[in-house]
Amino acid sequence: MADSVGKTPTLQLVDGKGGFNTAGLDAFVKSVKLAECGLSYAVVAIMGPQSSGKSTLLNHLFNTSFVEMDAFKGRSQTTQGVWLARADGIDPCTLVMDLEGTDGRERGEDDTAFEKQSSLFALAVSDVVLINMWCHDIGREQAANKPLLKTVFQVMLRLFTPRKTTLLFVIRDKTRTPIETLEPILREDIQKIWDTVPKPANHQHTPLSEFFNLQVTSLANYEEKEEQFKLQVAELRERFQNSIAPGGLAGDRRGVVPATGFPFSTQEIWRVIKENKDLDLPAHKVMVATVRCEEIAHEKLKGLLDDEEWRSLEEKAKNDVVVGFGKFVNDVVEKFLQAYNMEAAFFDEGVRTSKQNFLTSRILDVVQPSYQLVIGHHRAKVLNSFKMSLDTNLESHSDEGFANIVRWCSKAALLEFERGCADAEVARSGWDSSKAKEKLLRDIDTHAQTKRKEKLAEVVSMFENKLEAALDEPTASLLDAAAPDTWSAISRLMEAEVKDATSRLSDAIVGFEPSKEEETKMRDFLSKFGRGVVEKKSKEEASQAIIRMKQRFINVFGHEADNMPRIWGEEHDVRAITRDARSSSLKLLSVLAAIRLDEDSQKSDSIESSLKPLLGDQPETALQRTISRTVSGNNTAIVRGQSSALHALSVAMWPGVSSNDTLITPVQCKSIWRQFQAETEYTISQAMAAQEAAKRNKSWLPPPWALMAMGVLGFNEFMALLRNPFYLVLIFIAYLVGKAVWVQLDITREFEHGFVPGLISVSTKLLPTVMTLLKKLADEGTQGAASAMNNNAVRTNGTDRIRHRELDDMSAGQGSVSSGLRDDEPQANGNLRQRHALG
Repeated sequence: MADSVGKTPTLQLVDGKGGFNTAGLDAFVKSVKLAECGLSYAVVAIMGPQSSGKSTLLNHLFNTSFVEMDAFKGRSQTTQGVWLARADGIDPCTLVMDLEGTDGRERGEDDTAFEKQSSLFALAVSDVVLINMWCHDIGREQAANKPLLKTVFQVMLRLFTPRKTTLLFVIRDKTRTPIETLEPILREDIQKIWDTVPKPANHQHTPLSEFFNLQVTSLANYEEKEEQFKLQVAELRERFQNSIAPGGLAGDRRGVVPATGFPFSTQEIWRVIKENKDLDLPAHKVMVATVRCEEIAHEKLKGLLDDEEWRSLEEKAKNDVVVGFGKFVNDVVEKFLQAYNMEAAFFDEGVRTSKQNFLTSRILDVVQPSYQLVIGHHRAKVLNSFKMSLDTNLESHSDEGFANIVRWCSKAALLEFERGCADAEVARSGWDSSKAKEKLLRDIDTHAQTKRKEKLAEVVSMFENKLEAALDEPTASLLDAAAPDTWSAISRLMEAEVKDATSRLSDAIVGFEPSKEEETKMRDFLSKFGRGVVEKKSKEEASQAIIRMKQRFINVFGHEADNMPRIWGEEHDVRAITRDARSSSLKLLSVLAAIRLDEDSQKSDSIESSLKPLLGDQPETALQRTISRTVSGNNTAIVRGQSSALHALSVAMWPGVSSNDTLITPVQCKSIWRQFQAETEYTISQAMAAQEAAKRNKSWLPPPWALMAMGVLGFNEFMALLRNPFYLVLIFIAYLVGKAVWVQLDITREFEHGFVPGLISVSTKLLPTVMTLLKKLADEGTQGAASAMNNNAVRTNGTDRIRHRELDDMSAGQGSVSSGLRDDEPQANGNLRQRHALG
């Protein structure tokens, strides 16, 4: 029994000299209680080159305690012979065998019999055999243990009845090459080995899958990527749970030995292998060179990853373009390759060259992400430069044409990108920036197409606005006029404006270099837009049909032929004017009922004639009886014809008009007409009332007989007035007052509605009007008196000033003059009073 330094005990089953530990195996089987398992147990073995990490993998995978190599003491043989342990935490019970590594220095080049014997032992005993191999050895003849497997397969077929064994190839230190690429190569190599192995007669045509179940997995480098390695090992460990169940790793095994017979069976297998002298195989020098050159290559690769300058450059490449990237990377690659060649100079040349290529490939794998980032930054920078250049040139050189400007800017952008790629080029890589260039071209083309669509949309939008402005108001005006050729005029207007707009559009998009199909499509779109403008405006006008009809009715009904407002009198025929106004409104309704832009629909237009019966389809109202006392309602034939015509308005569509062109259906026209008649009756009644008032306005004076009686009976009073002039003065004053009252009350207007109503109105307003006149007269008299007093005060002040000046002059004279003046003072005062009076 071996040491128990780990979580599970380990046993050296076969020592380094080939001795089988029978007693130790019996004790081990008892300690793990294998006999209790029956057939529910599995055996897993591992084989591979010495110091390739087999024991490390098993310890991590099965939680065992096999002795691992101490890297600080140098690379040497750690596992001698075959060691056995039980996996911890794996169900069912799983026994793990750690085999001595192949190509060990301790045994030398010629003593390779033991490693072949142990490998054959593992294949014969185990349900699952882990074959530990380096990723870079895949595809090689010697390094991937192909000759060993070939010999083992041959001897195994000759010595034993083969059982179904799972060969799980564990690819160590996996590179960037996908596992999907590596697995087919491995399977092909194993198949070739099987095909070339001499087989017994009973197995000449037996396929490899009959004896072996091939599976492949990969693990990261334990030293460089320890965390990733542990995660991948943990995932692999789960595959060994229930490994003997159907679908498990050893689910299709055959010839399982019961657990109680495992010790004896194992011992007999080893004895047969030991006694076979034909297992001496040629040595493989390349194995040592492979392992050592692999170690040197990994050291140099690790040196690159730890290099401060490279780390700094890598960080810069993540954020922006790195100028001189290619030169720096080339110097780094050369530096580490030269260091590798110096240390590996004395190993096999073929292996050394192979590992040098491996190192170069791994270095380039490390560098490639940064290279791709730098190229990506170049591409983004050039794309932004193209966008800015395109916008600038479109603003400053728009007359050069959009297509020409795009070509100039694209050419300049590609030259700039190629210079950036040349600066970032890495020797030995063979990397091609054509994909990045293609993506740049796609991005440039995408942006150019997007910008082209925007500019074309702007141009089309500009012509749409102009076309809408040219069609909107004229169409509304023509519809409002409702002339007999309204739709013909609208059609001619639309065709002329659309033709002009499409012609100018073709000239405006020449610089975009559109294809014939694209230009035709844009012209057709603009033509449809023009028709859409007309249709939209027509629908708007049709939605306001009742309002437009009432406006038309009021214009015709309330205005004379010279467009002057109509003042209703006896000479006007209200009935005829009403029919004319309604006919005009009906004409407007017929125009708004449907869109008739096509020549065929204009020729077959029968809408107006279909609407004509509406002029008499309503029952006669009291208002109509007032207008006309005689109605042709007794004419049965006419009534029958009108009824038949009105039935034609009970359909949903106009004859020869599509549903898309129908604005107002016949049924809706009938409803609108009824509403129109109801809403215009008040206007007609007002006109009739005004006409009646005009008639009554002419008869507001008394009748002639009353005037004659007044003349005869009032003759004596008239003669009395002539004999006494004082009466005339009173009559004149009374006339003035009466005239003022007449004007103030506007007697003529009051008697327009008849004599009695006028008399009542005047009687109610007479007293307030007289009082108002008297008040005005009183106010004017008061203002006149106040004005006279103000004028007298002004004249008195002027006279006093003159008097004071004269007194001052007289006081300056002689005393005799003074006494004379005193004698004449009464006369002076009289003169002053005279002047005052004159003033």
